[in-house]
Amino acid sequence: MESILTALKIKPSIESLDYVENKKEFQLHTLLTEQRHQGTWDLSYVIKKDIEKGLKQILSIDNDIILKFKKLTENPDQLNKPVFAVKQAVQNGGKVFIYGCGSTGRLAKQLESSLWRPFWRRLRKSRQWARIKSRVPVDIEERLIGEMTGGDRALISSLEGFEDLQLVGKLQLKDHKINQGDVTFCITEGGETSSVIGAVQAAADLYQTQENEVSPNSADYVFFIFNNPDELIRPFQRSRSVLDHRGITKLNLTTGPQAVAGSTRMQAATSETFFMGAVLETALYEFLGRYLSKEELSGLGFEPKRQISSRLLDLKDIKSALLASSDKIAQLTSLETEIYANRGYTTYFAKKALAAVFVDCTERSPTFHLYPLDTIEAHERKSWLQVWTEGENHLAAWRNLLGRKFRGMKEEFYLPHFKEKIYDPYLKKAALQSLKQAGNFQKDLYDFSFSQANIKKRGPGQGDLGVVVCLDDEIDYLLDGGSSFRGFIDLFKKQEARIGLVYVGKKPEETFLRLASQAGINPEIDVVVPIQLKESPDPLGLNRQIAVKILLNAHSTAVMARLGRIVGNTMTNVIPSNLKLIGRATHLIMSHVNYTLMQPEWLSCYGKKQPVTYAESNAVLFDAMEYPADRERQVSEVDMSVIRILETLRTQQFVPWHQALMMAQDPGIEKYLKKL
Repeated sequence: MESILTALKIKPSIESLDYVENKKEFQLHTLLTEQRHQGTWDLSYVIKKDIEKGLKQILSIDNDIILKFKKLTENPDQLNKPVFAVKQAVQNGGKVFIYGCGSTGRLAKQLESSLWRPFWRRLRKSRQWARIKSRVPVDIEERLIGEMTGGDRALISSLEGFEDLQLVGKLQLKDHKINQGDVTFCITEGGETSSVIGAVQAAADLYQTQENEVSPNSADYVFFIFNNPDELIRPFQRSRSVLDHRGITKLNLTTGPQAVAGSTRMQAATSETFFMGAVLETALYEFLGRYLSKEELSGLGFEPKRQISSRLLDLKDIKSALLASSDKIAQLTSLETEIYANRGYTTYFAKKALAAVFVDCTERSPTFHLYPLDTIEAHERKSWLQVWTEGENHLAAWRNLLGRKFRGMKEEFYLPHFKEKIYDPYLKKAALQSLKQAGNFQKDLYDFSFSQANIKKRGPGQGDLGVVVCLDDEIDYLLDGGSSFRGFIDLFKKQEARIGLVYVGKKPEETFLRLASQAGINPEIDVVVPIQLKESPDPLGLNRQIAVKILLNAHSTAVMARLGRIVGNTMTNVIPSNLKLIGRATHLIMSHVNYTLMQPEWLSCYGKKQPVTYAESNAVLFDAMEYPADRERQVSEVDMSVIRILETLRTQQFVPWHQALMMAQDPGIEKYLKKL
């Protein structure tokens, strides 16, 4: 019997042979975060029949986080160690450096822009500030640095090659001038991301002694946070080097498989965001408690004597609030799906919730094979969605998103190191190309402002959708005809577009709807999603931010499942843009093909076939990635590969790529597999 590659007339490329033989450290399909969760196995099929039931399936997986947090509270010393480190950094005028890649990098920036900076700016305006200002550096807002692999530009989309290089993390830590006494948190969902491991090792190296050993005291300042069991990441040398490093404190937040296999933007990133937010909140409470009375702390939103162990358990109430409005979320999911099915576009608008909204929208691109956000140079809209915020121009919008000026990677600093210290030709080529897209000039290529220029160029049309996301008192701005919230709704109403409104806060649904009615916009809003959170201390706004994150993650996943961009609970539309994602795509091809070959229906109709190997699946994937450059980018290489392999085995005839492409578009992989 001829091999599948012979039948497909594919000769493994040099890149594929190199990947299979020499890139085993990036073949991560054994990790727990890459496995399929039994609770969402048939997710895409359920959502097509009953959206709310599918949303509840997704939200139910957050129970794994709640159980993990309960387990963590059994070891309070482990929880208090990072709290004490942050408290000491604030007390001593040091820095807190939070570094991640992809989803973890975006959460690092969100912690800075949505929690840390707003808290200190609010404190400066309070009566308590007089007691505090002499106790902290004048630039206290700048002392927490949320950074990601690739810098601010990577918020839009990942920069190829960077994630796979430890050198990048080491250089970014050095670029931010992190020193002994500063606190470093390096976060990676998988526990194996090269750039994050490079950063955490560089932080520990700051404590190297003259004997070329690392002082164990560095473990009081250097933390590594991850979401896979130690025994599953230990086979990878780079992960093992961290696990065995006595100068690094390891914090394992393993919750299990994700709601969608490998989609670590969901439960893994949620657990990390809430954990780090609780660490910051508790550390600030303990620091401020030295100078302020209980009444003054209460005025800032803190609950006296509240420890991080009890704070982590609040996630249960947030999840309950989201479940209580699952029927309303389902209405928004149905509406946004309808917009895309009819070739319309969606625009999200937010202020306080901007970072959470922005992150969800940008992460849809690599997860579901969508166009990334459009640049200002785009002649026509390609991205299905865009994000707007208040601001007269793009610079104001960036400042609203980041809480500061845009920060790019300086080519003059990174380029010499890249040329001299990257030895793998594939990674060197990718990194040098990505560096050209990471500089400060990138800020001028994107405009998220709700401005006249943007309205003129990318304003809504009939049949488009505008979604407003507001927190707490922002809902009151609906009554103000001059507010940006009201202006956004009026614009979409005028253009006969559809309107969705999401509210997260303490107001009851009745109050929320009454305000909307008073504003005269209630009849024009197609979908209202009120999330009423339990009355509880939330000085940094962590509860609100995490509620928006979980809501939008579930909603956007459900939208894409409705549109056929998820099969069961697998990420078949993932873009293989780095070594880790190439490995994920390879495993998806192999697992979907071999699962189909084992089914009784297949065996009955087509007989027993030889399972495809990892190497064969990878060779097909690389061939798909090369076919041809101008094909429709939003069709997945995984979909095409699975269909081409199975069609060749089914018909016992040569099936070319263009035929697989047509079938991937219609009927699509989900219907194709279901028919088989």
